[in-house]
Amino acid sequence: MEFKGAMGGIYKITEWITRFAFSNILWLLCSSPFIFFLMTRLSVTGDEALQMNWALGIVAPFTLFPATAALFAVVRKWVMGDPDVGIFKLFFKSYKENYKQSMIGGIFYVLLLVIMMVDYTVYMTQFKDMQIVGIIMLVLLIVLFISLFNFFSMVVHYHMGIMQILKNAMLITIIRPLRVIMTVVGSVAVLFIGFQYPALMFFFGGSLIAYWAFFNFHATFTKMQEQAERLKQKELEAQEGADLDDDESSSAMDMDPNAEDPREREESKKE
Repeated sequence: MEFKGAMGGIYKITEWITRFAFSNILWLLCSSPFIFFLMTRLSVTGDEALQMNWALGIVAPFTLFPATAALFAVVRKWVMGDPDVGIFKLFFKSYKENYKQSMIGGIFYVLLLVIMMVDYTVYMTQFKDMQIVGIIMLVLLIVLFISLFNFFSMVVHYHMGIMQILKNAMLITIIRPLRVIMTVVGSVAVLFIGFQYPALMFFFGGSLIAYWAFFNFHATFTKMQEQAERLKQKELEAQEGADLDDDESSSAMDMDPNAEDPREREESKKE
């Protein structure tokens, strides 16, 4: 049964609320070990805090990263125009299919983040005359962290090797900063509101951020593909013009029955 008018609008709103809430709860459940250690970390200090940091770094690649990739797979369908997809089935199917890549990527990111954080702390506290290195490390640390948005988007959107995904995630973050900045600003806004109203964070925080991140990622890649198509079209037009000039300049060869006809050259078009 399809509602129309105001009732139809209210029905669609409740549908989207349910989608975001359900997918977010699935994400929290699959990330629960990481969430548990994170909550514990926020409530302790000293040696216990250091232990919790280690625990977070260990469990993140095996829980948080696969769960987040599965969440991105769900919001990808919504952004691509398929909002009626079965959330539960798609979430766990993607969780299984992308587990290995997201886990390996998680290990890579955790190791780099830990190394850069240690370097930043050392250079800023123990080498006062080399704090510029610490500032560089901080910038790289921020870029690496932000590239996580593109990493999860690429894991669920493209069939690539893990090293290619990691490389492209970093490159897109650097060469297309505007959309990434928009993603960060939106994510910070969601987190700010979530801290003011924890219930909203529980039901919608992760899924809203994932949706906004993939929306910007998809817009970036769509624009890049359009630019690539225009460039390819210009190259083809230039090549056709060059072939036409070759035809005109070789008109004197037409009298020779053994001369090669340039029009017989094969053009290969592969998309």
